[in-house]
Amino acid sequence: MEAVRATGIDKRFDSTLALRGVELTLSPGEIRGLLGPNGAGKTTLLQILFGLLRPDAGRVVLLGQEQDWRGTAVLGGVGGFVEEPAFYGYLSARANLELLARLDGGGAGEHEITDALSRVGLAERADTRVGGYSTGMRQRLGIAAALLRRPRLLLLDEPTSGLDPEGARAVARLVRELASDGVAVLLSSHQIGELERICTSYTVLRNGQVVWDGTASALEREAPASAHVLHTSDDGRALELAAGRSELRVEPLDGGGLVLLARTETLDRYVLALAAEEVAVRRLELRVSPLERMFFALTGAGDGHDEPASGEPLSRMLETAR
Repeated sequence: MEAVRATGIDKRFDSTLALRGVELTLSPGEIRGLLGPNGAGKTTLLQILFGLLRPDAGRVVLLGQEQDWRGTAVLGGVGGFVEEPAFYGYLSARANLELLARLDGGGAGEHEITDALSRVGLAERADTRVGGYSTGMRQRLGIAAALLRRPRLLLLDEPTSGLDPEGARAVARLVRELASDGVAVLLSSHQIGELERICTSYTVLRNGQVVWDGTASALEREAPASAHVLHTSDDGRALELAAGRSELRVEPLDGGGLVLLARTETLDRYVLALAAEEVAVRRLELRVSPLERMFFALTGAGDGHDEPASGEPLSRMLETAR
């Protein structure tokens, strides 16, 4: 049974068409990234899935149950949050979760609340008032609240917003653990790097429409080449060795180093050629990933420089993506 099947979703706000003909499916154990620039319709789609907004057209089935938007309760087995999760600042994290558990039918007990707080790294701050929490801590508390529903479907809007790198990695680990247990996860985020580490599929929205949908492996096959910055022991010789390789673009950067545009297998062959000519690779850094370039190309977020013309400096693409 699919965890999500949304078909033909339309939503209009006055004269603005927020969503048009959106299709989305999600299977148990799948981690799908929902991508798009601001105003693409990501939050609107999540609100419809949660039952907070009624679409003008279309059908949504969650965990085998059709969403009818007549009540206010979120369907059983569905957890998560849209935009920043809200809590009572004068209560502790534990007290907030105890209150939410009672409002949700009292299914979660003290042990489950303690376990949820521990899983998101808030065990030591469980009895601290939430009003003193950082944005990242409130995000983690939102995930803890979602876990109390024993979700089979988890819908998360910008779950790593405000988190430091270690906190983001912890959330990624938790999402992978949940998916391995069969939980279907839909992640909406602007943090493309975070999504790349955990997602098994992607849906990209632009102006309320799906412009790309598929697995991570399909995206890897279809995405434009990635951009790297390379520092060698002899950049001049490295440029000479790149000449004649039509599948590789290499240009010098101001201040030293080279920028490369190539697919992984082409880059591998080039690095081996450098080694054969005794040109040492001192640093090789991924600057623009295939997913980022695909995102820029599909959404226009790269301001036209995500697919540089043959005469356009690659450094402009790096500057656009920074």
